[in-house]
Amino acid sequence: MSTYKVELYIYDLSRGIASALSPMLLGKKIDGIWHTSIVVYGREYFFGSRGVESCNPGSTALGAPIRIETLGETEVTYSIFIDYLKGLSESSYSGDKYHLLRHNCNNFSDEVGRFLCGSGAPRHVLDLPEEVLNSTLNAGLLSLVHRLEDSARPLVEEERRGGPQSGVKERNSPDYERLNSQIEEARYASFVLEQRRKRIDGKLEKSERKREKKRKKILESGGILPPELRPEYARLKMADAETVNGQAQLTSDQAIALEEEQEKRDEEEKKKAREPPIVFKDCVDVKNEFDALVALIDGKLTPEEQRATEELQQYMIGEEGSWALSDGFLDFVGRLLNDDQFSADVRVKTFNILAAAALKDDVILVLHQDRKDHVLMNYAFEIDRLSIEEQESIALFMANMFENLSSSEWLLYISEWTYNNRQTSNIRVTTKVAVHSLLADSTVLRDRGTAIVHNLACKEVKTVVFDDVAVELTMALLQFFDSRPPEEQLFRGLKALARFVRVSAQEIPQLVRMIGPDPRSFAGTSARVDAVIEEMAPKLR
Repeated sequence: MSTYKVELYIYDLSRGIASALSPMLLGKKIDGIWHTSIVVYGREYFFGSRGVESCNPGSTALGAPIRIETLGETEVTYSIFIDYLKGLSESSYSGDKYHLLRHNCNNFSDEVGRFLCGSGAPRHVLDLPEEVLNSTLNAGLLSLVHRLEDSARPLVEEERRGGPQSGVKERNSPDYERLNSQIEEARYASFVLEQRRKRIDGKLEKSERKREKKRKKILESGGILPPELRPEYARLKMADAETVNGQAQLTSDQAIALEEEQEKRDEEEKKKAREPPIVFKDCVDVKNEFDALVALIDGKLTPEEQRATEELQQYMIGEEGSWALSDGFLDFVGRLLNDDQFSADVRVKTFNILAAAALKDDVILVLHQDRKDHVLMNYAFEIDRLSIEEQESIALFMANMFENLSSSEWLLYISEWTYNNRQTSNIRVTTKVAVHSLLADSTVLRDRGTAIVHNLACKEVKTVVFDDVAVELTMALLQFFDSRPPEEQLFRGLKALARFVRVSAQEIPQLVRMIGPDPRSFAGTSARVDAVIEEMAPKLR
C-alpha cells in the first residue's frame, strides 16, 4: 500500500512582531501568532474566512513557513482525501463557519492531520488564541490578526507580478466553481502520473541493482550455471551457451534472464498457494432482498432517494458498474440505517444487499464515499446493540469484503475519527465485529465470525492487524475454543491462531500458555486440524 508524507507548515502571521512587542503589550512573551496548514500529495491545504483553499506549498502571501513538522505517513489515497476535503468544505469548514478564536486554520490542520495519519497540530499552537486574544487588548488584537489572516491565501499569478486580478473569476460564481473543479482534476491527473513515474523509476532502479548483483555473482562463479537452474536451462535450451567440463556456462545476461524468469514463476506459484478468503457467495438472493426492501420503504422516500433506489437496482440487478451510483448514494444508505421511521428489517435488507455488493471488484469506489461520514462503519460499531438479524448481516458484509484486495485493505485503515465520544477506525470496527461474532450465541454469527478472523489473519502482508489487534483477537479465539466448536470453525480459528503465533513469536505463545486451552488438546479432530497444530506446536513449548 502506498504511503504519503504529511507535513504541518507553521507560519507566524505577525512576522516577528508578536515576539518583539508581546512582553510590553501582554506582560509575557509569545513567539508568534500562528497560522498552520497541511501539506500532502504535493499541495498545501488550509482554512480561513474564505473556506478551505489549496496552493503549491509555500506559495501564499505569507512566504516560506518558519517551521515544517512531519506529522507522519498516510495510506489514504488522493481521491479519498479530496472527497473528504470536499465534505469538510461543505459542512464544518465552509467560509461562514470560520471563527478566529474557536474554529480557525489550526483546528483545521489538527483535524485533517489526525484523519490522515493520527497526528495533529501541537498543543501550544491550538491553545494560543485563547491565551493571547482573551486579554484586555482583545478587540485591537482581533482586528490586527484578522488583517494578518487575510494574507494567508494563495497568490494568483497577477499578484505575484504586482498587477491586477482582471483575469480571475469571481469567487462563488458558477464559472469560478467549474474552473476550480477543472483545475483540481488536472492536479489530480498530474499527481497520479507523477506517482506512477516515481514508482516505475523506483522499480527500474531496483531491477537494475538486482541485475548488477547477479552479474557480479555470475562473474565470481566463472559463469557456471547454479544447480537449481540447470533443469530450467535444459528446458530453454540456449543454443549459444558453452559447456566447460560438462557444466553449462552462460553469459551474464543469459544467466540473469534465466534467473528472472524463474523468479516470475516462483511468484506465480506463491500467488496460487495464497490462502483464499472465506466468503459467502450464496447467502443472499439479491433480487428477493431488493424487492423486499422496496416494499418496506415504499412511499417514504424523497425524489432523490427514489433515484438512489433505482441506482442500486442498476448496480446489483442490472449488473451495471458502480458508476451507476451517484455521489450521494451513501447519504441514502445512511438514512435507511439511522432513521427510526424505518424498521430493523430495512437495515437487515440494506446490509444483506451490501454484503452481495462486497463481492464485486469495484465496490471500493462505493466505500470511498464513506470516508466523510463513516456511515457503514459507525453502524457496524454498534453491533452489540443491534438485533441478531442485523448483527448477522453486518458479519456477512465484513466477511465478504475480503473477496477483493482493495476492499479488504479498506477494512484495515487506521485513520481515526470520533464517534459517540470515542475514537475509532476501520480496523477497530472490523476487530470489534470479528470478536463479537466469534463469541456470540448465534451459530450463524459464530460461523461468520470465524471467517472474518481467518481472513484477517491470512492477509499476505504484515499489517497493523498483527501489530495492534492480534492480542485482542487471540484472547477471543481462546475463549471461543472453550466452547468446543465444530471442526470447520475450529480449523478456521486454529489457522488464524497459527498465523498470529508465527508473526508474534513471543507475546502470542505466552498468552496461549497462560490462558489456554492448549491447541494440542484438539489433536485427532481431523487431519487438517492436526497439521495446523503441528505447525505451531514448536513455538508453544
